[in-house]
Amino acid sequence: MWLGDIADSLGRTVEGVTGAVNEALFEPTIRLGVTGLSRAGKTVFITSLIANLLDRSRMPGLAAAADGRVRAAYLQPQPDDTVPRFEYETHLSALLGPEPIWPDSTRSVSELRLSLRLQPAGLIGSVSGPRRLHLDIVDYPGEWLLDLGLLEVDFTEWSSRALTAMEGKPFATAYLERLAATSPGERLVETEAQDLAGTYTEYLHSARASGFSNIAPGRFLLPGDLAGSPALTFAPLPPSAAARGSLAREMARRFEAYKTLVVKPFFRDHLSRIDRQVVLIDALGALARGPAATADLIDAMGGILSAFRPGRNAFLAQIFLGKRVEKILFAATKADTLHHSQHVALASVAEALARAARDRADFAGAGTSSMAIAALRTTTEETREEGGASLDMVRGRVVGRDGLVAVYPGTLPASGSEVVAAATANAESWPWGDVEAMDFLPQPLRLSPGEGPPHIRLDRAAEFLFGDRL
Repeated sequence: MWLGDIADSLGRTVEGVTGAVNEALFEPTIRLGVTGLSRAGKTVFITSLIANLLDRSRMPGLAAAADGRVRAAYLQPQPDDTVPRFEYETHLSALLGPEPIWPDSTRSVSELRLSLRLQPAGLIGSVSGPRRLHLDIVDYPGEWLLDLGLLEVDFTEWSSRALTAMEGKPFATAYLERLAATSPGERLVETEAQDLAGTYTEYLHSARASGFSNIAPGRFLLPGDLAGSPALTFAPLPPSAAARGSLAREMARRFEAYKTLVVKPFFRDHLSRIDRQVVLIDALGALARGPAATADLIDAMGGILSAFRPGRNAFLAQIFLGKRVEKILFAATKADTLHHSQHVALASVAEALARAARDRADFAGAGTSSMAIAALRTTTEETREEGGASLDMVRGRVVGRDGLVAVYPGTLPASGSEVVAAATANAESWPWGDVEAMDFLPQPLRLSPGEGPPHIRLDRAAEFLFGDRL
């Protein structure tokens, strides 16, 4: 270990001890990480959670809110001046406006502090009076967690895996054809390197649009202020002689720079400070795209779980320094796009996917749970008679269609293990029939005083994640 690494580790140890003492003696803080892959609903989850903690009449499943121990909740300036503030007010206005729209999605790390004034229960509460607890919510893209796997491989092995993953995918044709016209062993031409990296980035975007989840490097999809930098200008190459000054040698160097300058700082500066974690998954979207997309989601969830198991990676063991995430919730979002009669089946799917991911990651650590939720309810339910059968449907505003539309999304299997079995067996289609995932829009809302936005089981999610600390 270099002297700089030793000093950095000692600094974090002192900082961690000081923070623990301050929390124990003064005002405790919970750092809640919120992540998920694209379109899982991170921004809406955080916005609705904050709104429903500020106005708690829709939170009966959060015990401290139900019995009145949460006396007040209010926003405060976040403690980290180097991280952008989560734009809560802007996102809430988008959801609650006269023509509500979905807010902009997560593109980088952001943070917000919500403080809760609590009345302790029992004799201690009558003596000590109210206390304050800070909930620091940290929002970050789930794609960045998938970069952890890059730390364990070199450029040659990563290239081999990436090229193998392209096999049989029509949207990989453009990159493979561009690669065939490249000579990796010849001298680097910067414009050629940029063209390769750009074509590979287009492939990653196409993979995500086609429903695949296990996509890395994550910053290629969400580059932020790193767009165009050499650290994001590399692409997988076939094995070749990598002489000094060659394209292959420079690509390998940039791959290592990406790990050192991009991946490690994210895990060191953000992930190592998380106490509780929620991972949002668009399980219905994966099911609608078929078994292959669902199998890929399981792989991605396994990669995400490995980020919370410090013993697996020497770098993680170094930055965590004995600290670990205490609870992880896998929440299948968009439960409102299904009739409530299928919510138990969706919860079973979420549990089965999480269990398969735990097995894939050989995970043993934080307590995990899973449930089906909707951070913002966008539909109403109805039952129709069609051909002598009763169909449980949902009605709402659908993207690209006028008025309210009633939808029957299909039927989920009673057991989520059937989904995992079909996905991991490389089935071409679901044995029980197709599932449709509609893109619903938020509906205009009229909230009474003290009401947060309508949701499904957001209160139960909050109870699991931090109810024990209230």
